[in-house]
Amino acid sequence: MIYHLILTLEQRPEVLERVLRVTRHRGFRVCEMHMSEQDDKHLLLDMTVASERAIELLSRQLVKLMDVTACEVQSSQPLASTING
Repeated sequence: MIYHLILTLEQRPEVLERVLRVTRHRGFRVCEMHMSEQDDKHLLLDMTVASERAIELLSRQLVKLMDVTACEVQSSQPLASTING
């Protein structure tokens, strides 16, 4: 499945490394990522990931990170439809 996530992060130098490490450890592959400054203290991370695993395995762990203030799963689609279509 392909999943689209929107994360709100505290603006700290190590926050992106933590998010990517958890993503990899949970068995997800980052397909696309866009990060922008929301204000002086927060970042908005728009991330597309792929895995056959349930997205809850990732989203539950991401919200536990101290620098992640919100994690919202926007959409999902099967891997086969993105490869063939």
